[in-house]
Amino acid sequence: MNDVADMQTTQEAAERIRVQGLVQGVGFRPTVWRLARRYGLRGSVANDGQGVSIHVCGPVAALDGFAAALLREAPPLARIDRIEREPTAVLPQHPDFRILGSHATTVSTGVVPDAAACPECVQEVFDPFARRYRYPFTNCTRCGPRLSIIEAIPYDRATTTMRAFAMCPQCRAEYVDPADRRFHAQPIACHACGPRAWLERADGAPVAVDAFTMLDDVDAVCTLLQRGHIVAIKGLGGFQLACDACNEAAVARLRRLKRRSRKPFALMARDVETVRRYCVVTEGEEALLLSPAGPIVVLDATGPERVAESVAPGVKTLGFMLPNTPLHHLMLRRMNRPIVLTSGNRSDEPQCIDNAEARARLGGIAEYFLMHNRDVARRVDDSVVREMAGAPRVLRRGRGYAPAPLSLAPGFSAAPAVLAMGGELKNAFCLLRDGRAIVSHHMGDLEDALTYADYRNCVERYLKLFEHEPRIVAVDCHPEYLSRKWGQELSARWGASLLEVQHHHAHIAACLAENAFPLEGGPVIGVALDGLGFGTDGTLWGGEFLLADYRECKRLGTFKPVAMPGGEQAVYEPWRNTYAHLMAEMGWARFAMNYAELDLYRFLEAKPRRLLDRMISRGINSPLASSCGRLFDAVAAAAGVCRERVTYEGEAAVALEALVDERTLKEEDELLAYPFAIPRLKSAHLPYVEPLAMWQALLGDLLLGTPVPVIAARFHKGLAIVIARMVDTLSREAGGDKPVRTVALSGGVFQNRVLLEQVTARLKAIGFEVLTHRHVPPNDGGLALGQAAVAAARSLTNSQ
Repeated sequence: MNDVADMQTTQEAAERIRVQGLVQGVGFRPTVWRLARRYGLRGSVANDGQGVSIHVCGPVAALDGFAAALLREAPPLARIDRIEREPTAVLPQHPDFRILGSHATTVSTGVVPDAAACPECVQEVFDPFARRYRYPFTNCTRCGPRLSIIEAIPYDRATTTMRAFAMCPQCRAEYVDPADRRFHAQPIACHACGPRAWLERADGAPVAVDAFTMLDDVDAVCTLLQRGHIVAIKGLGGFQLACDACNEAAVARLRRLKRRSRKPFALMARDVETVRRYCVVTEGEEALLLSPAGPIVVLDATGPERVAESVAPGVKTLGFMLPNTPLHHLMLRRMNRPIVLTSGNRSDEPQCIDNAEARARLGGIAEYFLMHNRDVARRVDDSVVREMAGAPRVLRRGRGYAPAPLSLAPGFSAAPAVLAMGGELKNAFCLLRDGRAIVSHHMGDLEDALTYADYRNCVERYLKLFEHEPRIVAVDCHPEYLSRKWGQELSARWGASLLEVQHHHAHIAACLAENAFPLEGGPVIGVALDGLGFGTDGTLWGGEFLLADYRECKRLGTFKPVAMPGGEQAVYEPWRNTYAHLMAEMGWARFAMNYAELDLYRFLEAKPRRLLDRMISRGINSPLASSCGRLFDAVAAAAGVCRERVTYEGEAAVALEALVDERTLKEEDELLAYPFAIPRLKSAHLPYVEPLAMWQALLGDLLLGTPVPVIAARFHKGLAIVIARMVDTLSREAGGDKPVRTVALSGGVFQNRVLLEQVTARLKAIGFEVLTHRHVPPNDGGLALGQAAVAAARSLTNSQ
């Protein structure tokens, strides 16, 4: 036996090893090289379109140890999805182990997201004896740009915007040394050979940097911010606008010039200690702030100090991020308070990425520009994450997260290539192939012409980058969505199949897909709560209870359909929803008889009620909508929150959540939570959430002068109770002897921390498995993933 064992130990064999996942641009090949040398192997490693290809030869036991170490010691930014080992009789040509150049083959590998500057690079930047002292574009294989500079796969310098910069001898020596952490770091650069940054005045006059700093142009920005100036900064994925977050005049001026009325601004601080002066930071939130993704983290703004009031009016949270590039670290080194750092655009336009474009479009906002000469291949906004129900949840997916692929459940790998176009607002699109889904970075609202043009351009560039040739194009059912119309054009151009996916089915399928729910896992109860989506009956939906799997869905229950007088105007004027709800529940005479002493009564009485009544009764521009989002608007306006007008989608709901009194929520008797009934619609015999009793309780509290935070808490709690009750009822009705015990929660309303935590806890308490979003947004930013999953599942069924 010992002889056999010795033979197995010393006998040589050769293998070809294929590694797939996020394995390019992260220092994977040097890791392979080091491991091969450790195990005494010879052969080679190379990048290609499918990931990393390894040809290796040595003792059998050493090969096994080498393969195990690949998994165990992969670089920090790498993600291995699959390793395939295949014996081969062909032996390597070289007597040692080598790193070879890249091969251009069919693309099936992933692109690593941009990563925040690693501690080693930051330390170098602030080391006066280091070669890259104060160099704002320092990076290595563990950090730096990826998606924002890549133009084609394989990820080599020649296929990035860094190809314009020839390496100096010192950078070249690091680049070719497998023992160096910058081995094949494609954006490698230094003062001598890399991009440079400079300061400009918006009016074109020369800048006397010496007046602001003893160091350099980047440091001068700090002084400008401290003096109250607005500066446009070319960041990793595009331009940003910055000002001192504690300077009320500067923040208010930025709001006015950017035409952004009340939507909260994001903040950046130089370190976590500075953030803690303004917010409570949990251990998990600190880990998010310091992670390679470096997102904006939504934090409770209950620290001892305050930023300017106009940074985030009407909310009790602040979105903070830490410096994510050496440039930001250098800029904030002397800044002992936060800065506003928001996208470099006007209102809802796309972020500027080009120097000339920024001068033209941001010249009326910023007084100075911090430019650099490295091109941005594609716009990448900052990601937004919030810790809710015990886990971090991505609310906007951009820098640091996109386009890392999501692995779907087994079975999807056999589906044909799909392109899913997403929705109209908060758009992102999705490529699905080989059982993996690539959800694009956040695109924005397609209603803006520039954003729509950028969206079309980005779809084309993603298809080219990933060599994706769709056989199915999936679109939303809404006939007026621009994403749908362009999807129709593309499917006709390519001869690809066109598949419509109902809005709320896509929401639930997205939740299933990101949780890798089995393809044949059976139906779940899907709770899809959002603003508006086009229903299968041609009406507007937005508060839906579905029996759904990947292929089909059936509407089991809904919220009460209520008119939206003025159509889209009702989205921006919450009082219209209050009026419509009250008229649907009790009519004006009863409302006037019982609640005439309320301020709400006087407010509504002054509105053009007769006109609204005619519109509602005749169905003129007053579509019925079973929308949970509009119910939030109606309740917020009744309580006096954002009553007249909102300036961004969801503002009223965000403000109402911010007011929730935690003690009422957690300690008050549940009998005081606002009650909802569950009767059935006469027309469809469909159970629905009836809010009459809730309105009576709420109006009664207004008469009693109950504080608005208590009203907000009682509404949230009552809503969570009825949602859990509806799910429990429907699960038994739908499943018969085998009740459906899995629930998927999706839709933009579940960005509400209070509601998500209340609903999740109540469903778990009665024995349900609850699936929620973590990696893609619950709002329409996750819609494309669901569309792609539905299209793939139906295609697999049709092919059987």
